[in-house]
Amino acid sequence: MSDNSPPPEPPSTPSPPADIAHIEFKAVMLLVLIVTLVCSFFLYVMYARGVFEPTQRLVLVSDDSEGVNVGMDLTFSGFPIGRVRQIELSPDGKARIVIDVPHKDAHWLRTTSIFTMERGMVGDTRIRAFSGILSDPPLPANSERVVHVGDTNAEIPRLVASARAILENLEHMTAQDSSMNASLGHVRIVTERLTGRYGVLGGVLGSEDNAKKIIATLDRTNALLARTDQRINGKNGVMDDAQAAAKELTAVLTDTRASLKKIDAVLVEAQAVGANARLASSDLGALRAEVEINLRKISQLVDEVNRKWPFARDAELKLP
Repeated sequence: MSDNSPPPEPPSTPSPPADIAHIEFKAVMLLVLIVTLVCSFFLYVMYARGVFEPTQRLVLVSDDSEGVNVGMDLTFSGFPIGRVRQIELSPDGKARIVIDVPHKDAHWLRTTSIFTMERGMVGDTRIRAFSGILSDPPLPANSERVVHVGDTNAEIPRLVASARAILENLEHMTAQDSSMNASLGHVRIVTERLTGRYGVLGGVLGSEDNAKKIIATLDRTNALLARTDQRINGKNGVMDDAQAAAKELTAVLTDTRASLKKIDAVLVEAQAVGANARLASSDLGALRAEVEINLRKISQLVDEVNRKWPFARDAELKLP
């Protein structure tokens, strides 16, 4: 059986797409646009960061620059007024931190400003500026200032050593044989004495026996003084005898004064009447005898006063 069907046709091949007009030009323009956008972005960022602002140079000198990075801010009252541009090592081994300060913020820095670098246990290192007197002259450009470093981590060993020394001192102070315990024991003994029977007197003298002796001595002294006062100022005492003797002595002196007046009168008469010498002589003899009698009375009264007056004797008052 013969096959009269026609042979199959071969598959058709796809035709090539039509060429896009100016495709290379459009690709170049796209690349130029992307580069322009990237460059504009970088220029904007640099402008926003103040790269194109006029600045003045400030150099901070420190023993080391640990924790300081390029681009770190210099702050004043919490606001950034400068930026670290470079960190270099000086010939003397010091770290030089070069900071760019914009002209618009340079007026916050004065010749008396203080710069600090703080390193905390947690967080980054911070560089700060402090200007106490804003009326001082402005800080010149290219100035070099020493930065004061406050490192919390460096202070920890010193604090630990101080705490250890304090604990050792407390241990020595609270030991069983320490001087403080001995002092507290003495204070307790004195307090017990002060609260005892004789109070402060027992605490001062050291024991109750000594306080008893002092009190007994004071009692005997008071009794002796009472007897002495009774002897001198009491009834029929020395003072009464002395007063009586003084009265008698006053009377004798009065008689003697009267006798002396009589003698003066007789002498006047003797001078006036020279012829009656015998009579005047006899009167003078009688008056002389009267004066001698009065003088003897005075002598007896003086002896009596000396005998009765206790202070004329060498009396010794002995205390127990």
